[in-house]
Amino acid sequence: MALWSLLGERAVDVLAWESFGKGWITDIIEQLKLANTRCFEADYGQLPNFTDVDFQRDVVFTWNGTTAGVKVPNGNWIPNDRGGLTICDATSAVFAMDMPWEKLDVVTFSWQKVLGGEAAHGMLILSPRAVARLESYTPPWPLPKIFRLTQNGKLNQGIFKGSTINTPSMLCVADYLDALAWVKDLGGVSATIKKSEDNLAVIKKFVAENNWIDFLASEPSSISNTSICLRLKAEAAQIKAMVSLLAEEGVAYDIAAHRDAPAGLRIWGGATVATSDLEKLMPWIRWAYKKIVAF
Repeated sequence: MALWSLLGERAVDVLAWESFGKGWITDIIEQLKLANTRCFEADYGQLPNFTDVDFQRDVVFTWNGTTAGVKVPNGNWIPNDRGGLTICDATSAVFAMDMPWEKLDVVTFSWQKVLGGEAAHGMLILSPRAVARLESYTPPWPLPKIFRLTQNGKLNQGIFKGSTINTPSMLCVADYLDALAWVKDLGGVSATIKKSEDNLAVIKKFVAENNWIDFLASEPSSISNTSICLRLKAEAAQIKAMVSLLAEEGVAYDIAAHRDAPAGLRIWGGATVATSDLEKLMPWIRWAYKKIVAF
């Protein structure tokens, strides 16, 4: 919705280092056909060079690469006096990572990820600069009704005040409000961030103790604390067998790497996961590796 409604006013820089970021490249170049677009791509486990980004252009990027386990370490590379908009897919980052809100003009995130709410629902956060763009620029392409954020040249406030234009399930909304109440009871966003970072610490300790497993992320500062991706000294078929064995034992489910990523493990470390459960999981991963691959 944000890409269709906001892009086209100026040139675009788009960053991608895993499958979802590459999906935004496809939208911008092949669907919106914005010829004046520069793409900065990196392999799984890497980040592109941020110093080459031109913030007089609109900049599109994911904060946390869910399929690569690589996150943006901080917002220091984003200037406050930028000319374009920063459009950030923060699906699996918000509520688990410290976000520099003053440097982000458009942020989207999912109810599902860190909060554990219903899938297929998400939030759109707009800065005053993004609202000004919406009210001063009309894209040249047709906009489906579901994508329209303005009405009579002004931001459609109803979308942000609970107007149910798409008739979403009110049970899902109630579930999301319940998740927010849970965060408040924990102590707020700082508490959910700490929970996620504590979960990553468990896996960091395990990786440090075992030379056959490592993070897919090449730089320690970019290791995701939500979608924790690991590479193993093993063949793809062996890793698949390990994953199946852990599921058969009732230990862990769906912890294989994303289908587009290199073979490995992907463990969710968001705030809904108990640190004690990850502590119990680590010996099982060692057991499965020894059983399937051997030391």
